[in-house]
Amino acid sequence: MILLRVLCSGLGMLNFLISSALLCLQIACQDAEYSEPQSESIPVASSDSLPHFLVEPEDVYIVKNKPVTLVCKATPATQIYFKCNGEWVHQMNHVTEETVDKVTGLMVLQVRTDISRQQVEKMFGLEEYWCQCVAWSATGTTKSQKAFVRIAYLRKNFEQEPMGKEVPLDQEVLLHCRPPEGIPPANVEWLKNEELIDPIEDPNFYVTMDHNLIIKEARLSDTANYTCVAKNIVARRRSATAAVTTYVDGSWTEWSKWSTCGAECTHWRNRECTEPAPRNGGKECDGIVLESENCTSDLCPQPSTVPAEVALYTGVAAVAVCLTLLLVIVILVYRKKQQDFDSDVADSSILTTGFQPVNIKTPKQDNSHLLTIQPDLTSTSTYQGSFPSRQDVSDKIPMTNSPLLDPLASERHAIRNGTAFSDTSTFMARLSMQTSTKSLLRDASNTAFGTFNFLGGRLTIPSRGISLLIPPEAIPRGKIYELYLTVHKKEDVRLPLAGSQTLLSPVVSCGPPGVLLTGPVILSIQHCAEGNLENWSIKLKKQSPQGNWEEVLHLGQEIPSNPYYCQLDGQMSHIFTETLGKYTLVGESLNTTAAKRLRLVLFAPGTCTSLEYSIRVYCLEDTQNALKEVMQLERHLGGQLLDEPKILHFKDSYHNLRLSIHDIQKALWTSKLLDSYQEIPFYHIWNGCQRNLHCTFTLERYSQSTTELNGKIWVWQVEGEGQSFHIHFNFAKDARQTDFQFMEPNNCGTSLAGPCAFKIPYLIRQKICSSLDIPSSRGSDWRMLAYKLKLDRYLNYFASKASPTSVILDLWEAQHLHHGNLNHLAMIMAEMGKQEPMIFVVSEAEC
Repeated sequence: MILLRVLCSGLGMLNFLISSALLCLQIACQDAEYSEPQSESIPVASSDSLPHFLVEPEDVYIVKNKPVTLVCKATPATQIYFKCNGEWVHQMNHVTEETVDKVTGLMVLQVRTDISRQQVEKMFGLEEYWCQCVAWSATGTTKSQKAFVRIAYLRKNFEQEPMGKEVPLDQEVLLHCRPPEGIPPANVEWLKNEELIDPIEDPNFYVTMDHNLIIKEARLSDTANYTCVAKNIVARRRSATAAVTTYVDGSWTEWSKWSTCGAECTHWRNRECTEPAPRNGGKECDGIVLESENCTSDLCPQPSTVPAEVALYTGVAAVAVCLTLLLVIVILVYRKKQQDFDSDVADSSILTTGFQPVNIKTPKQDNSHLLTIQPDLTSTSTYQGSFPSRQDVSDKIPMTNSPLLDPLASERHAIRNGTAFSDTSTFMARLSMQTSTKSLLRDASNTAFGTFNFLGGRLTIPSRGISLLIPPEAIPRGKIYELYLTVHKKEDVRLPLAGSQTLLSPVVSCGPPGVLLTGPVILSIQHCAEGNLENWSIKLKKQSPQGNWEEVLHLGQEIPSNPYYCQLDGQMSHIFTETLGKYTLVGESLNTTAAKRLRLVLFAPGTCTSLEYSIRVYCLEDTQNALKEVMQLERHLGGQLLDEPKILHFKDSYHNLRLSIHDIQKALWTSKLLDSYQEIPFYHIWNGCQRNLHCTFTLERYSQSTTELNGKIWVWQVEGEGQSFHIHFNFAKDARQTDFQFMEPNNCGTSLAGPCAFKIPYLIRQKICSSLDIPSSRGSDWRMLAYKLKLDRYLNYFASKASPTSVILDLWEAQHLHHGNLNHLAMIMAEMGKQEPMIFVVSEAEC
């Protein structure tokens, strides 16, 4: 019985299973019948298929500092992530949007991410920066195409610019243009008199694949200024303008018919230079315009004799009258001249005394062998000075039998001291122009004054790297000038700089302008140009009386007639000029090798009374003047110099300067800088017109008891050089003084007049000049001296002077203001075969 019950329950279960299976089969068949027509009309994507991209990332360019956005869209997708240069982008940097496709009902996923310039720059030089999307579904993953992210730029200098031309009519003209390097590559267009050239509208123009412009047949209307313009998404650059002139040579017309025969039995014919007439500088016609010939006797008319005789007598009478009038006029003019001459002689003393600031009297007959300077006892204005006499100088010179040291031909030189009167009002009145200028510019920190005569001297602005050398005989004999030398603040000078031009030196004035000089003075100014002269286009600029800045000298392109010359050393420029005024050096880099020297200086407060503490990093031109200004500012602020100044070579690469702080004690200090670094824009540094340019790092200490600060500061140019500073400072214990140990020494005063301003004694200098000025067949003359002293860059300037040796020695004096070595100069003279090395073994004049 029990067995029967078990068998029945098993049969019931089997029946239930069979019924369920049949029901499922029926439902599946119904679904298949329902879905079959739909599959024929609309293909349905399954949620189990691989994702495919509806939108893939595309190549983009970063313009300046604006980030770019990459977008991906895929379906069916559960996740999408960006992968850049093989590394996954953090999930926090994704922006995701989810939607549902209304047709398929599947999920559509869109993801965006931003790429910054800093991210791309980190990969510079290793490989190009790229990103791609990776999408996931239940079945697997799919990768999108790679999108490259590049930093867009366009350099300033054209690789080749068009050149002006003069071409005859109907000739083909080719103007070259190679645009600046850029990403993306620049598009080029041409302007004709500032209007766009369209080769479709004017088929006479054709632009080649290399961006050159061809004028197929030059017309008169094609005479114009042509400019090549390159542009991309970053910038638009213009080349130098090329002037194209289409000229026409003149040509004669046909000869006209012969005229009727005249009274002189001649007739003529003419022609004109009008077929065509010369245009735009074309050649004039060769030959004569008018041609005449004798007429035949039959054509020659026979005039009556009476009119001819009357005309003859009339002409003779007219000539006689004219001669009589001319004789009367000559007599009157002669008498007038005699009267004027007598009055000029009578009043010449007035003119003479009116233009001489100091009278220099001729020595008496019994002292004619002395060269003296005596004050005018009839005037209250005198020259004050104290110079060593000839006997003092000769005591310091060990004489030899050398001809160079023989006494000068029967002449003796004595320089006497002038005596001062108590009343100097007359002297200052005569120098009213100089005195008024002095009152306007007097500032002991940036100006120097001095009074000089024909013996010369030197002006120096202390700790500024600026000096003015007045060589002997540069001031006319009998004249006394009060000269000044001053350096201007950058905010007080408006110097226009075009393109990538940069200020390489301070703006310096020497004056007063308009004084008469008989020889060049030497203005020495520090500069910050790094590299050879071949890497730079350096120009000397001078401000005109109207206030405009004019280019007076282009270094490396000197011509003999130019009155200016500049000797450019490693850090100093020595400018020869016979015109006092306001000067500066402006440079433009010719290649990426050129760089400016920056001096990086670190300052911080000497004390700290609050929780905040600031560190100032100055980025200055490497000149003593810029450093002196910062020193004065920090002395006023109570700043401390944290580390030795360091030099950084800043290249014309259009990349900014970055500064960051590292390795501070995080348990004691925290930085209030939001980003990982600070930046100073490239153009703020490159143009050189920003004063006291700096960045500030603000730190905050957790406790007032914290007084010690350790860390590092890095300063570097993107894709360029860098420097680091080590900070070890305790503002509670360290009492550092902001000293000038790295500034130029200042051994003498701001003004030195007479022989004590020069390292070479005056008499020895004269004998060296007389020995080397005469050209020598062996080459032992001033040219070898210039070669030995490495001053032979442009010998034509020295050759144009009456005494080339004197100018070379002046330059040597200017170069060796603080470190002159007379023994080295003596060795050079010995190497040249001049046996006078002992002339330099003298104690230098002390001030």
